[in-house]
Amino acid sequence: MNTPHTAVEAALTDQVVARFADTPDARLKALMQALVRHLHAYVREVEPTEKEWFAAIRFLTDTGKLCDGLVRQEFILLSDTLGISMLVDAINHRQSVGATDTTVFGPFYIAGMPERSCGENMAVTPGTPAVVHGYVRDTNGAPLRGAVLDIWQTADNGMYSGQDTAQPVGNLRGRYHTDADGYYAIRTIVPVSYPIPTDGPVGRMLAATNRHPWRPAHLHFMIDAPGHRKLVTHLFNQGDPYLDSDAVFGVKPSLRVAYEERAADHPLARRFGLDGPFREARYDFVLEPR
Repeated sequence: MNTPHTAVEAALTDQVVARFADTPDARLKALMQALVRHLHAYVREVEPTEKEWFAAIRFLTDTGKLCDGLVRQEFILLSDTLGISMLVDAINHRQSVGATDTTVFGPFYIAGMPERSCGENMAVTPGTPAVVHGYVRDTNGAPLRGAVLDIWQTADNGMYSGQDTAQPVGNLRGRYHTDADGYYAIRTIVPVSYPIPTDGPVGRMLAATNRHPWRPAHLHFMIDAPGHRKLVTHLFNQGDPYLDSDAVFGVKPSLRVAYEERAADHPLARRFGLDGPFREARYDFVLEPR
């Protein structure tokens, strides 16, 4: 039986939910009423003190202050580290069998990066040279000509351009295009593991909960082709020590790729102008119809 105290709490929740009853947009109404119900249920479950409530307000305020609208997006980072981003991804990308798996977008994408030719080197900063190549096809196996592959990754110091002001903005970023056969090729450096930023509220949350901030080494892809669903995904380095404990829960087994050693006289070296040993990674992407 409810005590008078819990009855008052339940009545307050009902009252707040009712305030949104006249919301003109039906979807917004559903979102706001569900948000109230779940937030109130959380508060009733944990029964925060007023000091804890204010600490939460301060945490969210600090999170907002670290969002600069260009490179640093602390709220996306918070969403990532709580597994929310991957849950939203799973709900919105229930794909056909055979389509390439999606994963989190991440907070470090920059639009408008250089258009690059097949096999062009996008690395200004040093690292282990690599060629990543393969095909983009549809779910029937047909090649997708003119698909755009927007690529980005960190430098060897574990930081993205834009995040690291010492790097040129276009470093390790670029927009590649498939040819008539759906083929693409990228010259870059082998990605490295890196910690997500820990100098803000998300970092404090990870430290307080004894969680590490590391992401396994990966290469970001956003692939777009006419008539097909846009694909946002990563390729993760096979054998990386953080594959099973990614700080943002983004790893899927199908997205792992090996960077294999190749000699300086390999045909890819001659084709794309490498003058020494390098690593080769091969991966074929499959896009489903829009």
